[in-house]
Amino acid sequence: MKKKLSPEEIYNRLANVEDARACKGIDENACTSVPGNYVTLLISQILSQFADALLNPKVTLPWLMQSLQVPSAFIAWLVPIRESGSLLPQLAIADYVRTLAVRKWVWVCGAIIQSLCILAMVAVGLFLQGDAAGYAIITLLVVFSLARGFNSVAAKDVLGKVIPKKQRGSLSGYAASAAGLATITFGLGLWYFQQQGDKISVLLALGAGALVWLLAAAFYAKIDEYPGATEGGRNGLKHAIKKLNLLKEDTRFAHFVITRALLLCSALSAPFYIIVASEQSFNFSLLALFMGLSGLASLVSGPIWGRLSDLSSKRVLVFAASLVSINGVIVYLVATYANSLLASLAFMPSMYLLLTIAHQGVRLGRKTYLVDMADGNKRTDYVAVSNTVIGVCLLLFGSLGFLGNWLTNAELILIYSVMGIAGAISAMLLPEV
Repeated sequence: MKKKLSPEEIYNRLANVEDARACKGIDENACTSVPGNYVTLLISQILSQFADALLNPKVTLPWLMQSLQVPSAFIAWLVPIRESGSLLPQLAIADYVRTLAVRKWVWVCGAIIQSLCILAMVAVGLFLQGDAAGYAIITLLVVFSLARGFNSVAAKDVLGKVIPKKQRGSLSGYAASAAGLATITFGLGLWYFQQQGDKISVLLALGAGALVWLLAAAFYAKIDEYPGATEGGRNGLKHAIKKLNLLKEDTRFAHFVITRALLLCSALSAPFYIIVASEQSFNFSLLALFMGLSGLASLVSGPIWGRLSDLSSKRVLVFAASLVSINGVIVYLVATYANSLLASLAFMPSMYLLLTIAHQGVRLGRKTYLVDMADGNKRTDYVAVSNTVIGVCLLLFGSLGFLGNWLTNAELILIYSVMGIAGAISAMLLPEV
């Protein structure tokens, strides 16, 4: 019978460190718990990212809403609420988190709330129709996004407390890879569900997502987190807003926030790739293919980007942003001067695959850079201020989509590519951490 691997053995193989007790960047009290925490945190991240794939605001929820005859005006709010709704409140949330010596329970509570919101959406799908279903789903998505905000602040802080520097990127990379495999599976399932045309299939997917969030919470609760600093923790929005002064006082942090804002191009341009593809009379099944390609990109590139981020997260940001820009410029040139190539079944899916690979690099690079940039409560403030500012920028840059009345989708992709070039230059000027 094959011997079961211990957490220490799994950690040594995945983290690839010569000294299993290498504890750069964390408290000495946390050193002995690193192997177990690494494995536990990895499992919880995989589960949470898989749950995210099952509640996709670009695919799953629009599909559910359409089956419930919800007006399209409701559907247009899904992505902005999902993305910015979890970022904007974080400036106030961080103040509460700072009052807690142990912060993993913030993440656990957030995961449970998200699970309950998904279960409530399943109930909406069973009992409501039309406007009533639309209002109910949007309201639940707002609560869901707020819970994600708590998770976001707590997750980076706990990661920085229990996992040493030069190992955080690889952990996130492995999680992204495993979640990518789950997304591929979901993409195949989506194609099958579309063939069946069955609303119940979507509800089952959502129900599975709720269950996975509960499993993620159960694993996260097992993290051995030592009590941290609580100095300066206060409640109150007024004090929270004062933390925006970090953007004036800490020039390196302000530079990072500007860079991160410019690198939103990788996420914001993605829907326009699908729109350009759909203009070629592609059917809905191809959208499932795009989801599968997204999962493939995470599966293949996640561990690579993660390991490279541990070596130099700054260089990862530069390279990934450059790839986003080059990819977008190629799509623009083809759409403008060789339009017939767009009809190829290989071209747009390939371009989307490369974009998603680059987006993985942007995501893992900026996450690793931010966590490594500060320690203790300062990290919590960095995460909160950064995410709040990015939430505003997301709405502002996302509104560029309204220019679609005057510009082609390829021209919008070009605009985001120019943002990517600026982001690559800005990342190049960042100091190493």
